[in-house]
Amino acid sequence: MKKHIEAHNVERSFVVWMTGYSSSGKTTIATGLNIRLSEVGVLSEVLDGDVVRRDISNDLGFSHTDRIENIRRVANVAADKLDKGKIVIVSLISPYTEGRLLAKEICGDDRFIETFISSPLDVCESRDVKDLYKKARRGMVKNFTGISDIYQEPKDPDIIIPTNTLTEKESIGLLFNYVMERLKSVR
Repeated sequence: MKKHIEAHNVERSFVVWMTGYSSSGKTTIATGLNIRLSEVGVLSEVLDGDVVRRDISNDLGFSHTDRIENIRRVANVAADKLDKGKIVIVSLISPYTEGRLLAKEICGDDRFIETFISSPLDVCESRDVKDLYKKARRGMVKNFTGISDIYQEPKDPDIIIPTNTLTEKESIGLLFNYVMERLKSVR
C-alpha cells in the first residue's frame, strides 16, 4: 500500500486550474498529471470540462452568462474537494478573465494555480478529433471559443505550458514539477 505524502492535508491542498482553447491539451495533461501525482502518493482528482458539462452543468448553454455559471459551479465543487485535502486538477476552457477570477475567489487566492495551456488556434484546430472547429466555422456550433466567441488569455498565469512546442510527456512533466515544488513550499 502506497503511503500518501504527509497524508496530504487541507493546508497543502490547492487547485490547478487549466485554461486554454479546445484541443490545446488540457484533458491529456490533467489526466497525465493525476497519474503522476498518484504514483508519488499525492491525493488528486480531475474535474474535466466535458464531464462537468454532462454531470453538473447539463442545463447550461454556452452564452457568456452560462459559461460564468459553469465556472462558478466547478469552482465550488473544487473548493469542496480542497476541504477534503486533495489537489484538484480542473481542465476547463474558462475563456473569460472574469470567470477565472471568480474561480480564484471561490477557491482562495493562495490555493489557486492558474495554468495556461497555450497553443495557437490553428494548432488546436489541426488536433480537433471531434471536428468542433469545422462545425463552428460552418455556423453549426454557436459561441465556440476562438471562432464565434472570444478567448481572453491569462495576463499573468502562474505557469504556461506551450503544448505547441512541448511533447505530451514534457508538458505533463513541466506541470508535475511545478506542482511538486508548490507542495514542498507549503510545509
